[in-house]
Amino acid sequence: MNNKKRNPWSWIPTLYIAEGLPNVVVMTVAVVMYMQLGMTDTEIALYTGWLGLPWVIKPLWSPFVDLYKTKRWWVLAMQLLLGSSLAGVAFLLNAPFWFQGTMSFFFLMAFASATHDIAADGYYMMELDDHDQVWFVGIRNTFYRAAVIFGNGILIPVAGFMQEAFDNETAYTWSLVFYGLAGLFIAIWLYHSKVMPHADADRPHDTNACEILVGVTTAFKSFFQKLPPLQMIAPMLFLLFYRFPEALMLKMSVTFLMRPNEEGGLGLSLQEFGLVSGTVGMIGLTLGGIMGGILAGRDGFKKWLWPMVCAITLPDIVYVYLSYSMTSNLFVVSTCLFIEQFGYGIGFTALTLYMLYFSKGAFQTSHYAFCTAISYLGLMLPGMLSGYMKDALGYRLFFVVVTALCVITFLVASLIKVDKDFGKKKLAKN
Repeated sequence: MNNKKRNPWSWIPTLYIAEGLPNVVVMTVAVVMYMQLGMTDTEIALYTGWLGLPWVIKPLWSPFVDLYKTKRWWVLAMQLLLGSSLAGVAFLLNAPFWFQGTMSFFFLMAFASATHDIAADGYYMMELDDHDQVWFVGIRNTFYRAAVIFGNGILIPVAGFMQEAFDNETAYTWSLVFYGLAGLFIAIWLYHSKVMPHADADRPHDTNACEILVGVTTAFKSFFQKLPPLQMIAPMLFLLFYRFPEALMLKMSVTFLMRPNEEGGLGLSLQEFGLVSGTVGMIGLTLGGIMGGILAGRDGFKKWLWPMVCAITLPDIVYVYLSYSMTSNLFVVSTCLFIEQFGYGIGFTALTLYMLYFSKGAFQTSHYAFCTAISYLGLMLPGMLSGYMKDALGYRLFFVVVTALCVITFLVASLIKVDKDFGKKKLAKN
C-alpha cells in the first residue's frame, strides 16, 4: 500500500465538488428545469423534495460502507455511477415518459450521491488529524458550495444560451447540459483514481454478511447511546432545526428570482440568475466559508458559535427587501445575494463542526452519516411543504414568516454543549 502523504489541497477541493455537484443538480438545477418544462411551484417542491430521501435514510447502509471494501473504493465507484445516472437523465429528457424517466435517474443519482457522501466524509476523517479536519472544514464547505454555485451560475446560464441558439428547444438543451455533466464526472473519477492517497486507516475489513449486519446494529445503537436519553434531545433538535429557515427558502428563493413579475417574482433570465447567484454568490460564499474555518481553527468552535448562528439567519432578511422592492437592478440583487451567501458560508461551518465533534469515537464514519441524515431530514420535510406555504401566502409574506422563524435556529443552538478547546490548534510543548 502506498503510504506517501499527499497535500490535502490536491484532493479535498475536487472531492467536495464531486460531493456537492449531484446535490445541486438534484435539488436546484432540477427545480429550474422542471419549472421551464411547465410544472408549478407546489409540484416542484413536492416531487423534488422526495429526491432528498436517500440522504435521509443513508444511515441504513452507512455501516456497510464502513465495513465493506475501502472508503476510497466507494468514492470512486459512486463517481462512476453518478456519471452514468447523469447520462440517463440526458437520454430520457426527450422520451415520451420524460418525467417518470428523469425522476428515476435523479433518484438513482441521489442514492449514489448519498453513498458517496458517506465514503468521502469517512475518508476525510481518516486521512486528516483533528486540527487539519477543523482547518480544512472551511475549505471543504467552500468547494462543496462552489459546486452548488457552479450549478446555479454556470449550468443554468449555459442552458439559457443554448436555448437561444436552438430556438427554445428546452428539453433538447437540457439534455446537452446533462451529457456534459456526465463527461465531467468521468473526468473527476479519472483524476481521483490517480491523486487520492491510500489512507493508513482506510483498509478493507474481512467480514461476512452476518458481521456486517451486527456492525449496522452496533453502529446504530452506539449513536443513540453517546449521551443519556434526555441529553440526546439537544443534539437531535440542533441537527434537525439549525437550518430550518433555509429549508423553507431553498427552492422558493430560486423560483422567486426567476418567476415573472406578474407571478410575484423578479423575472431574472437564466443568464441573469447565473450572474447574481453564480459569480457574485460564489465570491461571498468563498469568503464566508474560508473565514468560518480559519476563525474556528484559531480560537476554537465554541467561541464562534453565536456569530455563526447570526451569520446563517439574519441575512435572510434580504429576501424580504427584494420581494417588497421588486427591484430590477442587478447590482442591488447581487449585493443582497452576496450578503446572504457570505453569511451562509460562515454559519454552515457551525453545523459541520458540530457534526464532526459529535461523531468522534468508534464508528465515526457511520455516526457522521447519521448526523448528516438527520440534518438533511430537517431540510427535506419543510422543503416539501414550502411550495404549499408560498402559494398560500405569496412571496412577500412567505419571506417575512421565514425570517421570523429564524428564532428557531437561535433556540436550538442554545441547547448544545461543545468542548471549548475543540478545533484549536495544539501548540507544541517545549
